Amino acid sequence: MSAGTYTPRPGAAPLPRMIAAQAALETRMLLRNGEQLLLTVIIPALLLVLFSAVDVVDTGAGEPVDFLTPGILALAVMSTAFTGQAIATGFERRYGVLKRLGASPLPRWALMAAKTLAVLVTEVFQVVLLTVIAFALGWSPQGGPLPVLLLLVLGTAAFSGLGLLMAGTLKAEATLAAANLVFLLLLVGGGVVVPLDKFPEAAQSVLGLLPIAALSDGLRDVLQHGAATPWGDLGILAVWAVLGLGAAAKFFRWE
Repeated sequence: MSAGTYTPRPGAAPLPRMIAAQAALETRMLLRNGEQLLLTVIIPALLLVLFSAVDVVDTGAGEPVDFLTPGILALAVMSTAFTGQAIATGFERRYGVLKRLGASPLPRWALMAAKTLAVLVTEVFQVVLLTVIAFALGWSPQGGPLPVLLLLVLGTAAFSGLGLLMAGTLKAEATLAAANLVFLLLLVGGGVVVPLDKFPEAAQSVLGLLPIAALSDGLRDVLQHGAATPWGDLGILAVWAVLGLGAAAKFFRWE
């Protein structure tokens, strides 16, 4: 028998394997959380059905579902990548889960990457469900899938960075309150169900720079108006993604 055959080989696993394993764990935890599913799946679906069937908001010419579906898709991304992730990560930090992860070989940025990957997996289920509901309501999408995919990925990165920044710097209770408040404010003022042109002109220029407005308007340009690639909205999301993830990587605290 050759020497060292059964000798232990301590050391960290390759970084891609660690990220994949952590992402799989984060996905399972996210899908098992009933409150998270209510926020990320049920609420956007109910809003889509309600505002498409009831004439509550003037969405302009055309079918309401054609205007609402892109905004609700953007809302689903925000609810998963920002609100849900911020709250869950904030309480993980409070209960010492992140402190234990901090003692592992997993770097801080790799944890953020794993959480963002878990969000992307969850969003696939969201997009499929909302698309089926929208088609049942008479949705007629335009445009191609590539710009939509770019918008969703950049939107996820932007909201994930902001959610992790909030969860990694504030107390869990403050994160819970702030994340829900931001969710409600952006639902009303981010162009999700209320067109931005309904707001005063001075407010429109400011609201248009928000990530939720860029995501919803970009998706609407493609899916409702058949635009090729909304570079302006993609640029806004890219800036938010870089700033959010960069700040989260620098200021995120394990405990």
